[in-house]
Amino acid sequence: MQIKVARTAGFCFGVKRAINMAYEMGRGQKGIYTIGPLIHNPQVIEELRSRGIEVASSPAELKRKGARTVIIRTHGLVLGTQERLRRAGFNIVDATCPFVKKAQQYARALKEEGYQVLILGDIEHPEVQSLKSYAGRAAVVVKEPQSLPRLKGRVGIVVQTTQPLRALKSLVQKCLEQVKELKVYNTICSSTAFRLREAEELAKEVDMMVVVGGRNSANTTQLARLCAGLCPATYHIETAQELSPAMLEGVSKVGITAGASTPDWLIKEVIGALKELARRKRA
Repeated sequence: MQIKVARTAGFCFGVKRAINMAYEMGRGQKGIYTIGPLIHNPQVIEELRSRGIEVASSPAELKRKGARTVIIRTHGLVLGTQERLRRAGFNIVDATCPFVKKAQQYARALKEEGYQVLILGDIEHPEVQSLKSYAGRAAVVVKEPQSLPRLKGRVGIVVQTTQPLRALKSLVQKCLEQVKELKVYNTICSSTAFRLREAEELAKEVDMMVVVGGRNSANTTQLARLCAGLCPATYHIETAQELSPAMLEGVSKVGITAGASTPDWLIKEVIGALKELARRKRA
């Protein structure tokens, strides 16, 4: 059985940066918390916990648990929260992804220029909640271009960094049908675009696709959805333990990709498990 791993599988730049910052802070220090999970991967969060870095869901919980240092998650925080944490006496380590920070800046700039800000993304996602806080009260969030509400005459667009380019193109087309002035900032992370493109090519040439990453990860879920549309035998797994011999029936070529929050060691475990399953099948 042939196994082909996508070159773009695994940690993106922003996640690597955040993890390295967290590991550095976790050396011998106490009272370190992230506000919300640092990244969307349960196994990495457990690894961080083993190094003494815990997760709190709110500033109130940070205070209640006696936190000293707060690491800002890669997805960013709602506007004003970081400053309130600093005033409360916490040591702040800002691990917000630079691409997310740029999107925040564009959202604020559009609001200040008098545009109604339109955000393409999932309103439940922490990154989008952060963007909305920078975009002002008139901001609108849409998950699908088809759900576009009635807009004002001047609209500015920013995008959740893990959205596919085709969704942005579709949204722009829809906006042009009702908006007099449109300003667009393509804030999609370049690594997201490369990852989706490579996954699409790989899914077309294999019998089975394995997408590794947290089920709470937006970009991993997006990868799995894309691959499933091209390769029916697509499996979104978090760990190698979810693989089974039945998955390999009639399979001679397997493709592997992984979300931006998936560490290399998880991908290597999946490769090892697939090889072992294939060996047993031959025996």
